[in-house]
Amino acid sequence: MNSDDSAVLLGLLERSNEELSSMIEIGKALTSSLDVHEVLASIMKQVDRLIKPKAWSLLLIDEATGDLTFEIAVSPVAEHLKGVKLTMGEGIAGWVALHGKPLLISDVREDSRFSGHIDEELSFITRSIVCVPLKIKERIIGVIELINSLDELVFNDADMAILSAIADFAAIALENARNYDRINELVITDDLTGLYNSRHFKKLIDYEITRAKRYNTELSLVFLDLDHLKTINDTHGHLVGSRMLSEFGRLIGKNIRTSDMAARYGGDEFTIILPQTGKADALAMSSKLLALMQNTEFYSDDNIPIHLTASFGVATFPRDAETRVELIRASDVAMYDAKQSGRAAVRGFERYNTQYKSAME
Repeated sequence: MNSDDSAVLLGLLERSNEELSSMIEIGKALTSSLDVHEVLASIMKQVDRLIKPKAWSLLLIDEATGDLTFEIAVSPVAEHLKGVKLTMGEGIAGWVALHGKPLLISDVREDSRFSGHIDEELSFITRSIVCVPLKIKERIIGVIELINSLDELVFNDADMAILSAIADFAAIALENARNYDRINELVITDDLTGLYNSRHFKKLIDYEITRAKRYNTELSLVFLDLDHLKTINDTHGHLVGSRMLSEFGRLIGKNIRTSDMAARYGGDEFTIILPQTGKADALAMSSKLLALMQNTEFYSDDNIPIHLTASFGVATFPRDAETRVELIRASDVAMYDAKQSGRAAVRGFERYNTQYKSAME
């Protein structure tokens, strides 16, 4: 064996050792954390160590739209890529996601599948690309794409082989994190409405009361009860009644602020926590939500219109109550005032309310 052959063999052995070391590090990352970004960062650190791309990105498929979104990007223009979307089939990444096959392209100028509009927008010149799919049981969930520019080395088959192996680990990390999130969501979510459940609501309101005390801010609680749900159940059946609960819960979830928190308290009762919100604003929000209900079309299974309304009660910390139990009780009492006024109404709590006095005695 001559010196040239020895040098080649030594290079191959060094690469094999690096690959083995990287796989060990990736295995450690997979078992040490369920934070998907932390695990992916550890994985891609090994990609950078082994392949040394000029730029790389991880794109995930949006299950709702089917588009590819840049989830993580490391490049000279990374800040401009975050959140950018590609349609399925668009460019090299879109082709790989659509067909589920890896691609190695030495010069993108000679491949018609390359879409150069991102290069043009970001003043970046791509030369070589290796792109592999992220798969879970043959289901494509995204792609990893490595890029080298004109002045960098061209990727080769060995690069694609190691990236494909690493992509399998990345897919496992993503699926583990998603499953963990789903389990946690089931623990705190009401499966009928998609809102928080009553157990988690109590934790949330305790936290928000503590925060309101610390920062000397107001906190309002809306307690609402669907009107005449029993009549809907008796007339159209309990399945329709359950669907009304589901549709109304999702209506609430879509029409509150991102800082607000809605929960199904029990049966046909719902609560909405409004941090840093006084009574006047909480009453206004409740009135808008009631008006939205009244203008929304609900239907039975046989397409008969259903007029769905609710009675709203509002109480505010610390004006009306100082603890979670007192705040829930005060908003519940205000809700019964709305019921007694004829339903489909919004009422704020007042301390002279006789029901409140009776409850406190």
